[in-house]
Amino acid sequence: MSDQAIEIANVTVRYGRHEAVDDVTLAVPRGAVYALLGRNGAGKSSLVRCLLGQQKPAAGSIRLFNHDAWRERAALMQRIGVVTEDADAPPDMTVAAIERFCSALYTRWDRNEVEERLRRFGVRADARFGSLSKGEKKQVLLALALAMSPDLLILDDPTLGLDVVARKSLFDEVIGELADRGITVFLTTHDLSGIETIADRIAILKNGRLMLEEDLDALKARFRRIRVASRAVAFEGAAAVRNWGGGSEAIVSNYNEVAFAHLGNAEVAPMSLEEIFIAVAGETEGARS
Repeated sequence: MSDQAIEIANVTVRYGRHEAVDDVTLAVPRGAVYALLGRNGAGKSSLVRCLLGQQKPAAGSIRLFNHDAWRERAALMQRIGVVTEDADAPPDMTVAAIERFCSALYTRWDRNEVEERLRRFGVRADARFGSLSKGEKKQVLLALALAMSPDLLILDDPTLGLDVVARKSLFDEVIGELADRGITVFLTTHDLSGIETIADRIAILKNGRLMLEEDLDALKARFRRIRVASRAVAFEGAAAVRNWGGGSEAIVSNYNEVAFAHLGNAEVAPMSLEEIFIAVAGETEGARS
């Protein structure tokens, strides 16, 4: 049995002559919280559609729990909870009616899970779906995704439309709780401060290409912001260098104390995930879907 919940190998996605995803390879360990990051149009949604078997890659392969995501989609959907950015439900159906409909589709359905999540989210079961706010709709769909007792939860920008309290609840309670239970979570998100506290592994897409894939702790250990009083300094491995006051400021991606000891009284500061993301993916390029 593979130790990977998701294995993406050399995947390319094309729309006509346009490559939305360009030869991406990555792996998601079982039980990990894995965040796929990228600016709008970087190719994240295209990759998610391939993961769900909704789109066949032009090249490469995707396996979920060692099963082909395209050929074995129907069987895999019994094990995968999904909340996509554009997920929806019939507006005239009540939340309770939607839950009853979904319960007939899954063999491991947990009605108590739905009721508890709706209670915690503050959403009434007798409310019509169309009357709910965007954030409430997202919370209902998340409750339904969790009710089918998934081995893998795929979330495409799950905090979109949620208020600050709901976002914190999603990261601290829902995703953190799933991680404690050994459920694999794969998500795309723009909420970098929220995911920074719980993610095990990070990947960054830029213009459809994989810029990095790494354990979050290792990533943060090697990135530093360094400031020195002189502008006549060479920074080996610098991702960016700019003038700062009368000196220089650099972002380096290969920091260790020994290699940079020659800088003397340099000001060395750790970087947040958001700062690292901007350094890696900040430059504007042609957008991909």
